[in-house]
Amino acid sequence: MKPKKSKYDTNPLEEDVAQRAADDWGAIPSGSPTADVKGATRDVGRTANEAARLYPESEEQTRRLEDPLEGSYPSVFIPPAYQTPPTYQPPPVPYQPSVYAPGPLVQSPGDRHVAGLGLQEKWATILPYLPFHIGAVAAAVELFVLPRPEGRARFHAAQGLALQLAILAIGVLFGLVSIFSGSSVGSNLFSSAATIFLIISMVRVGRGKPHHIAPLTEPAKWLEEHIKPRNK
Repeated sequence: MKPKKSKYDTNPLEEDVAQRAADDWGAIPSGSPTADVKGATRDVGRTANEAARLYPESEEQTRRLEDPLEGSYPSVFIPPAYQTPPTYQPPPVPYQPSVYAPGPLVQSPGDRHVAGLGLQEKWATILPYLPFHIGAVAAAVELFVLPRPEGRARFHAAQGLALQLAILAIGVLFGLVSIFSGSSVGSNLFSSAATIFLIISMVRVGRGKPHHIAPLTEPAKWLEEHIKPRNK
């Protein structure tokens, strides 16, 4: 016995499914267009909001992005344009008379007479460098006689005395070497070199050029401080 079927029980694999559907719902003629259903829907009038959606330009409440912004802030990625500072202009210098204006001739330091000796300063600075140990005696006398204010003359006197004492000490050493070695070549060479150096020192000091022997700085300073002048 076959089970009872309703009209909704369809199986697309059954051969008579199309016929049974036509019997239940009614057959639709082939080629006939679909009929329009009237009265199912109706046109509804557009509201004001829908009209604004069709024309958004008419109801703008905010500024459009494509419009140029007035007074906008500068971009952080664009360096600001700085103005070139004005070039410094020094204030005008008031006129001053030239310091080289011709005037009375001033006596050069080498021509003036030093106190205590009565000699010109040039000769007072040359005497301490005389060779053959004569300069040592002259330098010692000047240190005892020249007052402290005669700084240039006392400086050369102290330096000349230190130089003369150094030459004397080194000459004694060469003399001892000559005695033991039986040759005086080294002693003679040193004496010649020392005499030449003393003559060069005399020429430089006589021309007013600076003459400073660096290795003798401390000995010369010690002599100048400890040999006090007779007239302070």
